[in-house]
Amino acid sequence: MARAGLVVGNWKMHGNLIQNQELLAAIVSGTRSLQNVSCAVCVPYPYLAQVQSALKDTHVAWGGQNVSQHHKGAYTGEVSADMLVDFGCRYAIVGHSERRTLYHEDNQVVAEKFRSAQEQSLIPILCVGETLAQREANETEQIIAMQLDAVINLTGVDAIKRSVIAYEPVWAIGTGKTATPQQAQDVHVFIRNRIAAHSSAIAADVQIVYGGSVKSSNAPELFGMSDIDGGLIGGASLIAEEFVSICSAAQS
Repeated sequence: MARAGLVVGNWKMHGNLIQNQELLAAIVSGTRSLQNVSCAVCVPYPYLAQVQSALKDTHVAWGGQNVSQHHKGAYTGEVSADMLVDFGCRYAIVGHSERRTLYHEDNQVVAEKFRSAQEQSLIPILCVGETLAQREANETEQIIAMQLDAVINLTGVDAIKRSVIAYEPVWAIGTGKTATPQQAQDVHVFIRNRIAAHSSAIAADVQIVYGGSVKSSNAPELFGMSDIDGGLIGGASLIAEEFVSICSAAQS
């Protein structure tokens, strides 16, 4: 059976109350009739209450862009998985390349965040990917293997069943560059095979989405690849027409 499509918008540090309301209404309206694809938005923490109110009882899910590895405590500025659940979140992004690069989150911390999210029944969206230097040094598979293995070693492969994997080549985020559909497909196959080494059934079922400058113009070709199950969308998720078009392309 084919895996259902999934498109998640990552708003990053964008938005305000008025713009958010218009964007959310347009996304709900524009994606209502789509078949066999799930749509979600991951928004800045201050807007979770607004998004919960706007999306409650709709087909569009929501989540956080990050989550603490800690349950509670003296961690000023952090947000726990239970807090995300309080606002109806379904997803939490962990290990986004911007968190790894700008905030120095290593593979172990990302694995702990993955586990923390799952302990509160959130679905972690685990981001993996290589920099341009790593790709040019032919280290793509080595880097992604380490990122995946850190999670599997900490949580066991069964945890992958309740997750989403997002391949995001760092060199193709916000740069306007994108991996060719075949380049992306090749890495998705590697990820699936890496998981299959532990469990072929889990590998066959897990959604692996692509996150690297996906737009309405390149989404159909990317999502046409057999191992690309949708997208983690940055800038294009802030434009309703673009995001709806990308969601439409992910219908399986």
